[in-house]
Amino acid sequence: MKVLVVFALFAVAAQGRVMVPSSVKPLSDEMINFINNLNTTWKAGRNFDENIPFSYIKGLMGVHPDSKNYRLPLHYHGEIPNDLPESFDAREKWSHCSSIHLIRDQSTCGSCWAFGAAEAMSDRICIHTKGKVQVNISAEDLLTCCDSCGDGCNGGYPAAAWQFYKEEGLVTGGLYGTDDGCQPYHFPPCEHHTKGPLPPCKGDGPTPECVRDCREGYEKSYSEDKHYGKKVYTLSGDETQIKTEIFKNGPVEADFTVYADFLSYKSGVYQQHSGEALGGHAIRILGWGSENGVPYWLVANSWNPDWGDKGYFKIRRGNDECGIEDDINAGIPKELKP
Repeated sequence: MKVLVVFALFAVAAQGRVMVPSSVKPLSDEMINFINNLNTTWKAGRNFDENIPFSYIKGLMGVHPDSKNYRLPLHYHGEIPNDLPESFDAREKWSHCSSIHLIRDQSTCGSCWAFGAAEAMSDRICIHTKGKVQVNISAEDLLTCCDSCGDGCNGGYPAAAWQFYKEEGLVTGGLYGTDDGCQPYHFPPCEHHTKGPLPPCKGDGPTPECVRDCREGYEKSYSEDKHYGKKVYTLSGDETQIKTEIFKNGPVEADFTVYADFLSYKSGVYQQHSGEALGGHAIRILGWGSENGVPYWLVANSWNPDWGDKGYFKIRRGNDECGIEDDINAGIPKELKP
C-alpha cells in the first residue's frame, strides 16, 4: 500500500493528473488498487482475466488510427433548444424503444465500429417513427458487406459505416443465435471477463463472408429488408452541439482512444490515468449528466453486460477526454412504412 502512495506522489503527468507508473501491469491487482487509492472520479475492478493475451484485448479496439480523416459533411444546429436539460438519458425519454436498452457483444471481433453505428441507427429508426418501427440493424451485414468501411474484424471507419447506410442500406439482425431479423450476428457471445455464465473468448475471429441473403425462414428477402439513411453527417466537437443532436434525434456513435486503465472500469466518471494507449474504440453515447460535480457522457459499450457498469460507462464530458468528442457520427433514417 505504501508503494502505491509513493507512486502516486511522483507519477504526475499531463493535465495535472496522477498517472499509473509504466511499471504497473494492465489488468493487474496492482493497477486496480492504484486507481482506487487515488480516490479519483471512478472505481476500478476486475473485468478481464489478468492472464488474457493483451493482443486479444487490443483486437477489440476496431477503429482505424486514421479514421478521423474520414469525415462526413459537418452538421450544425443553428438553434439550441431552450429546454436542453442539465442531465439526459435516452433510455428514459424513449423508453418504448427496445433497442435503446440493449447491450450487444462484439465477441472475438474488432467490430466496434459496426456495432456503434448499427446500435444508433436502430435507436433512431424507432425514435423517428415514434415507436412504430422497432428493429435491430444488423452489425453482421455492415461488418461483412461494407468494403469501403475498412477491414471487417480487423477494424474500420465509423463514418464510412454511416455512408454505407445511406448509399447501400442495411438489413436487420439482432444477437447471435436469435431469430431477430434478417441477419443476426455471426459470433457467439463469450466471456471476456473473469467470471460469468458464458464460455471464455478464444482468439480473434476472421471476418465472415458477405452473404446477401436472409436467414432461412425469414419473411422478407434481403433487398426487401433494407433500411436506409436519408442524411448522414459528422458533428463538431462542441459539447452543446452534441447534446442538442442527442436530445433531438437520439443516440450517436462516437469513438475514443482506449488506455490500459479503462479496461478495469467499474463505476463513476472515467478519466484517463494511464499513459498506455491500446487503440481506438467505437461506442454509442446515450446522454449526459453530472456525478459529484463531474460532468459526464453516458455511454453503452459492446463488451456484453458483464463488463463495467452492466455494460455501460460514464466518461468525463466537455474536455474531449480521450478524444470522445472529436469524431461524432449520426444520421436521419429514411421514412419507413410501419
